Amino acid sequence: MTDPVVAVVGGGISGLVAAYRLRGALGPDARIVVLERSPRLGGKLHTVDLANGPVDVGAEAFIARRPEVPALLDELGLSDQIVHPSGARPLLYAGGRLRPLPAGTLMGIPADARSVEGLVDDETLQRISDEPGVPLNWDRAGDMSVAALVGSRFGEQVVRRSVDPLLGGVYSGLSDTAGVRATVPALAAALDAGATSLTAAVAAALPAPSHTPVFGTLRDGYGVLLAALERAAAPEIHLETTAGGLRRSNGRWSLDPVGEVDGVVLAVPATEVAALLAEAVPTAADLAAEIPLASSVVVALALPGGSALPQNSGILVATGEELAAKAFTLSSRKWPHLAQRDVALARASFGRYGDDALLSASDEQLVTLARADLAAVTGVEDEPVASYVQRWHGGLPQYRSGHNDVVGALDAAVAEVDGLEIAGAMLHGVGVPACVASGTTAAARLAARMAG
Repeated sequence: MTDPVVAVVGGGISGLVAAYRLRGALGPDARIVVLERSPRLGGKLHTVDLANGPVDVGAEAFIARRPEVPALLDELGLSDQIVHPSGARPLLYAGGRLRPLPAGTLMGIPADARSVEGLVDDETLQRISDEPGVPLNWDRAGDMSVAALVGSRFGEQVVRRSVDPLLGGVYSGLSDTAGVRATVPALAAALDAGATSLTAAVAAALPAPSHTPVFGTLRDGYGVLLAALERAAAPEIHLETTAGGLRRSNGRWSLDPVGEVDGVVLAVPATEVAALLAEAVPTAADLAAEIPLASSVVVALALPGGSALPQNSGILVATGEELAAKAFTLSSRKWPHLAQRDVALARASFGRYGDDALLSASDEQLVTLARADLAAVTGVEDEPVASYVQRWHGGLPQYRSGHNDVVGALDAAVAEVDGLEIAGAMLHGVGVPACVASGTTAAARLAARMAG
């Protein structure tokens, strides 16, 4: 029997993890080919040198309470790279001023009116207090947007000033394009279990208090993980290469420009999955096409070391404020290892689903805009000693109402086809742990099918 040949389309974290797991399952003689259309590996993980040190300009953290990333780092001998935040709290910019981010909320949804005192008006506070007495209609077989649910129970101010900033930070969208079941699953579970009000559901879904750090990152940036995965997977890598012509005949797949392969993992955004499967698996292609993508921009700034940034981890921006930025990460305040640098590091984020006009702005314009918005919010007007602009075209899938149903049908359609798997942020989570899990699952399924 000839050595197996597998193509992994997409060299982001999901694809690299899939290649790494396939190497472990198929052995050293398997030919594993990674096709990546951009000039580098890593996808939405990208570490750059800024002011003589590494800075992440894509995802900058992972949920530390999930096991996938720490376990992977341990396997690769990188456990000593894990660092945790300083404990500084984030701020919220709403109504033209800075406020503490509401505590005791679930993705910005309050469990009681006290959480959002000072953020919303008295009428809204009274509405939240009265909500447990208002009959609740929740369809256990259905779904709805977070905005529709929270707005109908607590009012528009809670949606725009508390929920949107948190959901926007995760998905680059608004709560209007976020389905309850996919983006706040604990809340959906509490409602399914019979909670009689949104207040009761949030209270039931809030995680138990814990002293364990919620987030972690890598001291030297995600580039360290990407390099280790590349070494361990030892794949044949083709950068700036677009895959196409995916078809199946005589029990094997054919993919341009690789040729015949025994298996394929598609670890690319939903639009590319749809295009690749249009002829081979049209049902799956149509389902993938239902998952829209949001684009965004990150502007990383290295300010003089004495810059008077607030002693907070970041600033989220409420919907409707007169700013272009949707959030700021005060990296030197958030991460102790970055606080040791001789510059003050900050990131400004721009763009949401349906609003990607700023992607066409020049680097100079975006840096100017980031500085202006940072000054408006914090008063810091210092000239950066260095900056970096990263555009993320189609960077994040939108988990709209019904997303889980779409993904379930997509999984079922792919399961009927031998030698094909899909991985990535379009499926079961946009965070790094979810992508690691997705790549691992895809590789395990494909290896099992090939062995059978």
